[in-house]
Amino acid sequence: MRKKFLVYVISCLLLISLSFTWNSSAKSPVNIAIVKYSGGGDWYSIVDALQNLIQFCNQEANMNINTEYGAVEVGSSELFNYPFLFMTGHGNIVLNNQEADNLRNYLNAGGFLFIDDDYGMDKFIRPIFKQLFPTNELIELPFSHPIFHQKYDFPNGMPKIHEHDNKSPKTYGLFIDGKLVCVYAQESNISDGWDSKEVHKDSEEMRQKALKMGANIIQYAFTQ
Repeated sequence: MRKKFLVYVISCLLLISLSFTWNSSAKSPVNIAIVKYSGGGDWYSIVDALQNLIQFCNQEANMNINTEYGAVEVGSSELFNYPFLFMTGHGNIVLNNQEADNLRNYLNAGGFLFIDDDYGMDKFIRPIFKQLFPTNELIELPFSHPIFHQKYDFPNGMPKIHEHDNKSPKTYGLFIDGKLVCVYAQESNISDGWDSKEVHKDSEEMRQKALKMGANIIQYAFTQ
């Protein structure tokens, strides 16, 4: 128990340090990563989405993000090296107790997680939220929420990049002590819009909307 507590304290200090580096505009770039998980879901479904988003954020939104993003196991202590995590996929997600504890500690310590349902993920991800925080409800974010009004303005909320079920995009948030620690996008497929044009044949207008909203999410995560 003492060892677990010490690991948790060290992880908290590391995340605080990384957040300060971002906010103080220091020369060291911020690291972000995609989350690897078990259960059969394709966590690797993106092609070059994160590379493109990072390039956009650095060039167009004056951010300082490491151009080489990580790929980290959800149960690994390396999770705490990344103050911003991205998760996506189409299928099942399974977290064992150790993995759930690790991700819960990460979010409690100040880390930020963005999840994009690449279609078919919703029925699997919602039980994960219950597993992590049984008493914390996912709350739909109103269009007035600051995450939609950072450098780029989205008065109608999350843009819809791909059509699947003829439903409007929904954006949900998980809050801990009033702080937004996780954002979950459904019926948007925003990360497909981050991939290069030839991957999904999206128009440049759609891709720009996706990249700008992605920049908003990262900016909010580090400045809220």
